[in-house]
Amino acid sequence: MGFSELLEQVGGFGRYQWLHITLISLPGLLMASQNLLNNFVSGIPVHYCNLPANHSHYNMTQVDGKQLLRAFIPMDPSGTRLDRCKRFVEPQWQLLAANSSANVSSIPTEECLDGWTFERDEFSATTVSEWELVCSLRPLKQMIQTIYMGGVLTGAIVYGGLSDRFGRRSILTWSYFQLAVLGCSSALSPSYSAYCAFRFLSGMAVSGIILNGVSLKVEWTPTKERTLVGTLTSFFFTVGQMILAGLAYWLRDWRALQVTVCAPQLIFFAYSWWLSESARWLVMNRQSERALKTLHRVARINGKKDVIDKLTLEVLHSHMQKEMESSRSSFTAYDLLRTRGIRRISVCLVVVWFSTSFAYYGLAMDLQKFGYSIYIMQLIFGAVDVPAKLLALVMLTYLGRRVSQAVCLFTSAVIIFANILVPADMQTVRITLACLGKGFTSASFTTVYLYTGELYPTVIRQTGMGFVSTFSRIGSMAAPAVLILDEVFPALPSVVYGGAAVIAAGFACFLPETLNHPLPDTIEDVEEKW
Repeated sequence: MGFSELLEQVGGFGRYQWLHITLISLPGLLMASQNLLNNFVSGIPVHYCNLPANHSHYNMTQVDGKQLLRAFIPMDPSGTRLDRCKRFVEPQWQLLAANSSANVSSIPTEECLDGWTFERDEFSATTVSEWELVCSLRPLKQMIQTIYMGGVLTGAIVYGGLSDRFGRRSILTWSYFQLAVLGCSSALSPSYSAYCAFRFLSGMAVSGIILNGVSLKVEWTPTKERTLVGTLTSFFFTVGQMILAGLAYWLRDWRALQVTVCAPQLIFFAYSWWLSESARWLVMNRQSERALKTLHRVARINGKKDVIDKLTLEVLHSHMQKEMESSRSSFTAYDLLRTRGIRRISVCLVVVWFSTSFAYYGLAMDLQKFGYSIYIMQLIFGAVDVPAKLLALVMLTYLGRRVSQAVCLFTSAVIIFANILVPADMQTVRITLACLGKGFTSASFTTVYLYTGELYPTVIRQTGMGFVSTFSRIGSMAAPAVLILDEVFPALPSVVYGGAAVIAAGFACFLPETLNHPLPDTIEDVEEKW
């Protein structure tokens, strides 16, 4: 049984595992704030053109101010609100008459030559209002999220390889520190470019935290408890989405919100030194004495002091002889494609990770389109993950990983396609279906994080996690860009998101089942087993 048997001897899922997993999972309360932060720090306030300089003396804060604006600002094509990017060349006082029948379409208009007025009802200040990222500059708002996800992608590549070389805990600790310092620094950004640079570096840190946290949890958890641990710890991210809604509602200023969600990382950095390095990784990297001390510490915390004297270097080596022989070789990303079994796993996981992230962020990053309070929508989108992940727990326990992955992806696709057929005026139905679609993509995320950690062997687990999650970040980068397609055809983004989920569901069917299987430690273990 190798390391699995050693883990049972030092207490199995004991007191240490509870503390270890809880402390690693706590930062998840703020990981949602990082990934979905752009909904709020870059929220688009209600805005319209500033009045021409020779008419700026009009006081628009008066009761009739909104009415008076009709003489300066045309209505948008829907006729329900003031146009956000145009104003009349000359004031049209006749439009203030109660029964005015003027042909507005023939009245000359111009762009907002004197900037914009941003209302403060929903947001007091955002990056959009600060740097006027509206109208022709509106794509720059989505670009912030794309750049951040580019950082997450880069972090997956860089920190995935580094953690296989230098250890899970050391990279995790550094990532906490990097996110705390650079995340808070982004709140001091004097320009759009500086803010994007800080968000990119923050994204790298987020990737280091997520990837190494998952591996440390999986590698210290006995086989039977992995499903329960993987699902329950994902609820930290779910609760974090609801916390984000509350923080954003309380702190309407983007700089204050930015600091609030990043500063606590210093606390996580401080206690991360208590965490133990993966004993599996230590053995595989010829640090057996340190691995033995780590196992003794775990046994002591778990109340298994009688095991300490019995667990010697000879016993450790006898249990992990095969793994130690395998560790004499060096491994690179090429090994993810070199052998048949690992290659099949890698190709299928690439598609699953990409499509899950693509659909998830396509639904979660455009909350303002529903026309409801963005804070309520964020709360609802977070709350819907609770039943979705409980369903994932049941499916993972009784149906296995492969079926759960395929069902979650296919069901989310069906719901996304169904939403295309719902008329625009049936907003409640559209929101309900969007929440269900988001819930199943969230359940797919829960499944694939656990599944990937179980499929890859210890010698290349982090390299594999970094490799496939790289494509997840590509999906999350592409998702905001696809939203622009609604200007060509409103249903087109949903068609793209749903189609990707259907394809991924098919690829998931070709993955091997890992339910109740011990973690593989070597590439040979994977090839022999699957």
